[in-house]
Amino acid sequence: MRILRSAGHRQMPWKNGKGVTTEIAVFPEGAPVDGFDWRISMAKVPESGPFSAFPGVDRVLAVLDGEMVLTVDGQLPETLGPSSRAIAFPGDIPTHAVVLHAVTDLNVMVRRGKFSARVKRCDDPIVAGKGSHTFLVLRSAAKLATGEKLGANDVLHLTNAETVTFADVPSGAWLVEIDGLSA
Repeated sequence: MRILRSAGHRQMPWKNGKGVTTEIAVFPEGAPVDGFDWRISMAKVPESGPFSAFPGVDRVLAVLDGEMVLTVDGQLPETLGPSSRAIAFPGDIPTHAVVLHAVTDLNVMVRRGKFSARVKRCDDPIVAGKGSHTFLVLRSAAKLATGEKLGANDVLHLTNAETVTFADVPSGAWLVEIDGLSA
């Protein structure tokens, strides 16, 4: 298990230049915004506008704070907030957000045909690594059963079959599982 402390997350501009994202993890490590196989980030979305296009990339998005109406080309608009499920969509089709209340989102992107991703809320004190890479994004302070303290926006990275136990169920945590696809 690795702990990715929030202070170590990398800040970088959005691809479209209209905001800043906080990169949590990327593969290969250090890959540029147009050269990753998978990437996990959080972004503050203060105003409405189009999403950056990512050709050949699939996205999964969860709203951590705030509320927005997401319109993915060819689909009905969907209102998303902290209690909504994560939504998956292709990163290379027109997508637009109408921000109702300033949003912080969790954005997972994977190279289509090479990786898949699942994102869901985590409300269990025991988390097992099930994907090739399992990440637990914490939204509040938490304590492991071992006594180790974690802060808001810290992230746990588990490999397959690793397990972590919390003293209490982490509040507002999100589980991200990334798997490689067979050729």
